Amino acid sequence: MIDSVHGMPQGPLRRDFLKGAITGALVTPPTNVTAQELSPLSSVLDVRVAGARGDGQQLDTAAFQAAIDRLSAAGGGTLYVPPGRYLLGTLQLRSHVLLYLEAGAVLLGSPRLEDYPPRIPEFRSYTDNYTERSLIYAERAENVGIAGRGVIDGQGASFKGPYKVRPYLIRMVECRRVHISGIRLQNSPMWVQHYLACDDVWIDGIEVRSHVNQNNDGLDIDCCHRVTIANCNIDSGDDAIVLKSTADRPTRDVTITNCVLRSNCNAFKLGTESNGGFQNVVLANCAMYDTRLSGIAIETVDGGTSFNIAVSNVTMRGVRNPIFIRLGNRGRPFREGDPKPGVGTLRSISICNVYAEGADQIGCPISGIPGHPIEDVRLDNIRIRAAGGVDAGQIPKEVPEREADYPEYKMFGLLPAYAFYCRHVRRLRMSNLEVGWERLDARPALVLDDVSEVTLQGLSLQASSVALRLRNVRDVLVGGCQLQDRVEVFAELEQTPSREVALVGNDLRRARRPARGGEVFLASNR
Repeated sequence: MIDSVHGMPQGPLRRDFLKGAITGALVTPPTNVTAQELSPLSSVLDVRVAGARGDGQQLDTAAFQAAIDRLSAAGGGTLYVPPGRYLLGTLQLRSHVLLYLEAGAVLLGSPRLEDYPPRIPEFRSYTDNYTERSLIYAERAENVGIAGRGVIDGQGASFKGPYKVRPYLIRMVECRRVHISGIRLQNSPMWVQHYLACDDVWIDGIEVRSHVNQNNDGLDIDCCHRVTIANCNIDSGDDAIVLKSTADRPTRDVTITNCVLRSNCNAFKLGTESNGGFQNVVLANCAMYDTRLSGIAIETVDGGTSFNIAVSNVTMRGVRNPIFIRLGNRGRPFREGDPKPGVGTLRSISICNVYAEGADQIGCPISGIPGHPIEDVRLDNIRIRAAGGVDAGQIPKEVPEREADYPEYKMFGLLPAYAFYCRHVRRLRMSNLEVGWERLDARPALVLDDVSEVTLQGLSLQASSVALRLRNVRDVLVGGCQLQDRVEVFAELEQTPSREVALVGNDLRRARRPARGGEVFLASNR
């Protein structure tokens, strides 16, 4: 039978289908079978039988599309693509049709823009400004997918110019029960794949290699609900996995696990487009490496409501910024002519079990804006090794707000802390952090500015002069912390009312003074 959720043959038929796909025994239906005679239980159609040549020279779009339409009219089935090189313009997937690419099958995007007729979806979003063309397109289809061991190659180096003259490889809009598995996607002219306002999306075991053009996001999940991404290996020119909400529909109920990510930008990012916000998002058990911007970037800047975001068990190597969290006020409307949205919200973020080597000098910003704090942030069991090497004369006196700027970890310039700079945050808990530098750095490990309801527990800090700098803070408890080196002062206070900071049960034997600049509560410190 055909599985109603993923569109793949299941059980014994799945085994027979995959065996037949190799031997050719099952997948060559009689050429005189009409669409009316095909049934959802037996519809496996070889695209060569439908007229595709697969020579890489002749355009096979018409044969593929006719076969897809034939299967859909029959109630659904699998379009089997045997080994070969198939030159294609835009294909439109239909409901209940699975495109199955055998090992050795390569779908080649045509290098001619006229082979990609515009497709403008009914669902309006800010991405209307980015694209109206794609190699594989589906809209309001259900139970659709692409699977197998073959390759989709966009030949993206053939396209030059702005957004709309560079097609996506895959775009699905308002689809339900989407299945993508096993395939390799490469050389996209722009975003590799975009799922917009889709429900019940399952992406498993795909590989992405795309660096031949600009804006090569590896995987974009946009305004989607109930998404599972697992076992993927993504190496892309732009963000590797990025969640967006380019309309007022949130992206929510997303699980990402067991992925290997590399990017010339961010490995995992929520944003930048964030009109609808992000809700109930989990990323776990991922490895990130050689990333020019952030490993983890969580951003809400266009008025959305974002909450319940959990990241755990992540290793990073050669990632310049391990963690960046930003609530801003770019406030870009998703439809032209709409009023600017107000400031959104960003709360309930948990990041734990993160190990990062190769971070640069800048530091990790966690920053809201005045009057709009990020709320309920928990960082636990995090180890960061930063580059260091900043001397006292380089430490900035003030950090600009830049609340309307495009969000990136470098947006504030060099930070006054080499590990974490936290500003405009309410309810912050850090526990079991171990941070240090490769070269002597004059900055504190942590700087908190306009932060309230803080617990710092079990931190191991390397510092040269001051370990913590606390400015305009309220209700701070620091306990069970220790120093890796001798320092002048453990905690330096600025513009903080008396006794709003409690140092309890810390090992301060390597500090000449426990605190400076204000009155603190001291108890049971060594």
